[in-house]
Amino acid sequence: MPSEKILEKKKQVVSALADSLKGACTGVIVDYKGVTVAQDTKLRKELREAGSNYMVVKNTLLRLALKDAGIDGLDHILEGTTAIAINNEDYVASARILSKFAATSKTFEIKAGFVDGGAIDAEAVKELAELPSKEVLVAKALGGLNAPITGFVTVLSGTMKGLVVALNAIAEKQAANA
Repeated sequence: MPSEKILEKKKQVVSALADSLKGACTGVIVDYKGVTVAQDTKLRKELREAGSNYMVVKNTLLRLALKDAGIDGLDHILEGTTAIAINNEDYVASARILSKFAATSKTFEIKAGFVDGGAIDAEAVKELAELPSKEVLVAKALGGLNAPITGFVTVLSGTMKGLVVALNAIAEKQAANA
């Protein structure tokens, strides 16, 4: 029967989506109404370049996939047009790109999201978008680690210079006495 094939296909879609959600570090759910084809193409390209997977999904299928993935607290936002951006590595990329797009669009809006399997609201997604990227955070951490080492080298070099000056003075004094 055709309905059994459709049901089986939907089960496969839910299973694949649930697997994607389980493997994702972040996801951002948006209401994409009013987006033109050109805007959507540009948005998808930007998300793809950032390592995000962006897809339009039916609310019922996303609801089932979220349940299978163990992500609770997002059922209430699954109304209207829904798309989701999932990223497996970068915590802020999807949120930053979609928040920037939502700020310039009159109809496109962020509904909610999740971080490491925990639901977050639209405000938390916007706060996540304002965090520095992973590369910036790593650079700041390395800079913080580098500062004490640089200071230590400076102190050692000053101590060595003082020791050389003292030894030179002793050598000159002994040479004068001899």
